[in-house]
Amino acid sequence: MPHVPAWAWIAWAVASLGVFAALETVALANRRTGDTLSENIRRWLGIHPYRPVRRYAVPAFAVVLLGFVAWFVPHILLSIW
Repeated sequence: MPHVPAWAWIAWAVASLGVFAALETVALANRRTGDTLSENIRRWLGIHPYRPVRRYAVPAFAVVLLGFVAWFVPHILLSIW
């Protein structure tokens, strides 16, 4: 398996953050409701506008997000897993 150089990971992170920043800047600048990432996530989870899927989507989202953080922090700080 080939080695992935550090610069490739840095380029990926910078590109990801750059695309997010560009999209979010456009969404904030145009002042249209529903364009930001937060507004889209709320819609996908059925939070606003309310949809019955909210009953399952919000807890699932919370479990996935908290699970990722619970794994990622020790993974980075303690070099485990």
